[in-house]
Order: sequence, then structure tokens, then C-alpha cells
Amino acid sequence: MCGRFAFYSPSEATAALFGVEPDIAFEPRYNIAPTQFIAVLRRDEEEKNEMVPLRWGLVPSWAKDPSIGNRMINARAETVAEKPSFRTAYRKRRCLIPADGFYEWHTENKIKIPYFISLASGNPFVFAGLWEHWKSKDSDETLQTTTIITTAANEFLSQVHHRMPVVFEGLDTKKSLRWLDGDMDLLDEAIAEPPDFQAWPVDRRVNNARNEGPELITAAGDSLAR
Repeated sequence: MCGRFAFYSPSEATAALFGVEPDIAFEPRYNIAPTQFIAVLRRDEEEKNEMVPLRWGLVPSWAKDPSIGNRMINARAETVAEKPSFRTAYRKRRCLIPADGFYEWHTENKIKIPYFISLASGNPFVFAGLWEHWKSKDSDETLQTTTIITTAANEFLSQVHHRMPVVFEGLDTKKSLRWLDGDMDLLDEAIAEPPDFQAWPVDRRVNNARNEGPELITAAGDSLAR
């Protein structure tokens, strides 16, 4: 799964690569957690790119209680096209979630060690994501939410965890735009050709979502061997 990530690259520059002028500036974050609002790139009603804040944890439009989103921070690539919670969004409401890296936990001697994972190049990237619009049937409450698509880990990342997010390397690649366009073949392509990653253990302070700052991604041990 993907349960924490970091996005500290300048959001204005990221948005500009997609021809977007965001209405708000997104502060650098090193410990983004579920249920928090995150930067998301998507198409607006006029099919133009936009960057907006959405809550992490997808709430299907038919849900009675928005708390269901707490359990839907990820969508499995293997079932995303068929599962009722995600299939409509997969067809109609795709998005990109910019990031500089993400965290996974590996159990060593019965202790869970957090690892920070980024592209081997150190460049920012985007997760393949979906978004939904939910409206309460009992009030005027509305909510827009998002989820990150995951797949089986490649050989390198399987040393840490058995799942990994689907990543598009770079920010303005043709693959990213194809994803927003609704390309039905792209998911399989991205899974078959994942980018090169690097990973290293970090301090367990990242376990607490209230902790923030660049020190959270500082290596606390040797990088993962290739």
C-alpha cells in the first residue's frame, strides 16, 4: 500500500508544467497522511488541467457515510476497473498526485522500520490516482476525495514491501497526459515498466503524522542494495 508520502517541490512550478496556475499555494510537506488535503492535478469541466486540494481517502458518490474514505486511500490496479468503489472514477475521474517520495515499512526483528522511497534520479513524479465527488443526502455537505492506485512491488521494492504505488516518472510526460485522457492501456504499461527507485531507512518519527520537516527523509542507515 501507500500510506504516507512527501511533496516538497515548489507546487507552482509543478503546476506550470501542466499549464496550470493554482488558486492556492501548497506548502512543502514531508509527512502527508490519509484524510489530509493534498495537491491533485485533474481535468476541469472544460477539460483543462487544474491543481486543486482534495482529501486523501476516496468516498464513492453512493456512500452513506464519508468515513468509508478512511479505508480507501489506495485502489488496487488489479481490480480498479471492476470494483464498484472505483470503476466509475477509473473511467471518468482520473487524476495525478504529485510527490517527491513515499514511505513504506519493513519488519526487521519484529520492529517496523520506515523507508523513504524516491526516484533514483531524485526528481519529483506523480502517482496515478482517481477522484470522486460526494454529496450527503441528508444535508448540504459535499466532499471531493482522491485515492492512489497501487500494484505489486517490483523486485527492488519487494525488499521493503509487497505493494507499491503506480508512478509516472517525471511531471509533464506523455504518460501523465494519457492517464488524464482516460487511456485504458496505460495502467498495464506503467506496471510493466516501473521507474528506477532508491530507498533508505529513516527515523521512526515519521510514524507520527504530526511530525513534519525535511529531517524526516534524512537517511538513518544504508540505502537499499540493488
